Amino acid sequence: MSEQRILKCHCGAVEVTVQFDKGLENIRRCDCSLCKRKGAVMAMVPVTHLKITKGRDNLTLYQWNTKVAEHYFCKTCGIYTHHKRRSNPNQYGINIACIEGVNPYSYGEIPIGNANLNAPLPKI
Repeated sequence: MSEQRILKCHCGAVEVTVQFDKGLENIRRCDCSLCKRKGAVMAMVPVTHLKITKGRDNLTLYQWNTKVAEHYFCKTCGIYTHHKRRSNPNQYGINIACIEGVNPYSYGEIPIGNANLNAPLPKI
């Protein structure tokens, strides 16, 4: 069953609507040079399932090296909200801590890389 949730940065300047077909899919941490520094827990969604609904002009894009991956941060509060993946540009990685009703600490030990950790979205 498909469900939509709102993803927000800390200050609320950026809001993103995300459609989930099967809850949180492929929950993970990444060990690239940027992600290991930010430590975010992320889940994957197809690019067609993410829509910036507020604050597009408040997002800052960060790229390096191949410039394929696109990492987005709020200009005001600095929170990483989502990124287009280098290894699969047809997917976004989303910061699950920014999703209304989601506590990333409730998922226990988070795998690094693709470990097929999936979980339903918690009730709000």
